[in-house]
Amino acid sequence: RETAMTTERFVGIDVALTTLAIAVWPEQRSWDVANTSEGIEQLVVELQALAPERIVLEGTGGLQAPVVAALGLAGLPVVVMNPRQIRDFAKGKGQRAKTDALDALVLAEFGALHRPPVRPLADAETEQLSALVTRRRQLVEMRRAEEQRLARLEAQHASRRVREDVAEHIAWLTRRIERVDGELGALIEKSPLWHAQATLYQSVKGVGPVVSRTLIAQLPELGKLSGKAVAALVGVAPFVRQSGVWRGRARIAGGRVEVRRVLYLAAMNGVRTNPVLKAYYIRLVERGKPKKAALVACAHKLLTILNAMARDQRPWSPVCPAT
Repeated sequence: RETAMTTERFVGIDVALTTLAIAVWPEQRSWDVANTSEGIEQLVVELQALAPERIVLEGTGGLQAPVVAALGLAGLPVVVMNPRQIRDFAKGKGQRAKTDALDALVLAEFGALHRPPVRPLADAETEQLSALVTRRRQLVEMRRAEEQRLARLEAQHASRRVREDVAEHIAWLTRRIERVDGELGALIEKSPLWHAQATLYQSVKGVGPVVSRTLIAQLPELGKLSGKAVAALVGVAPFVRQSGVWRGRARIAGGRVEVRRVLYLAAMNGVRTNPVLKAYYIRLVERGKPKKAALVACAHKLLTILNAMARDQRPWSPVCPAT
């Protein structure tokens, strides 16, 4: 009796300002469409007929959002990867040439070999929350840069007019941050589920509104994965570097940078205010661990605690289990 053989197909899409380069693995077939509403609609129809196992794109600062949304709404298995992972994969293959078509093929091959998990498409309110969280971070970074610039200008006894201008910009940025904070708070309050999750996360000493909002918007898997899996997803699980008898320092890499950043800041606060994190940090430092590495370990521990809380829907206490 003949057995029908089916070949799994994996698609890579390289997003440029005006075009989308598409490649299919294992056929290594490629083509382009315009990065317009009409071109994206055409691509959705073509990929629905192809029925790929994965469609892999790189995160390109939001440029990929329209095509990702269209593919997700069509029920296609789309995955957005960290560009660094894709670059490392291409380097590992020894690929030096770079064109849009080759980049799309690398993405398709990466999907076939690694089969990255497909995240469910965020609804409109979750996307809005995520966009506001990102915008707040951008504003805070701009304010920090201006504050550093003002300190340098004052140290140099620069023009008073220039210093006043920078100070005015800092004040304006502060008002914008406060406005975004208000919008974030209102959005959280509108959703009973989000409000409950924010309250749950903020029961941990060291976790405030910024951390809880970032977790809700950008780590919806929290509580649904093992502690080890969620740590790898965020990028706080250190990777061992070893070759023969040589052992390098384990380092964190990849993952969701914005989530990792707020967890690190929460850990810095937590080692002062949270008895569990404080005791853990002191123990690591006393054993000779560098302070920065100890803070990363505390961020990892904090994420593990939050994951267990989200799984069990139990508020934090100093004796609650973290597994």
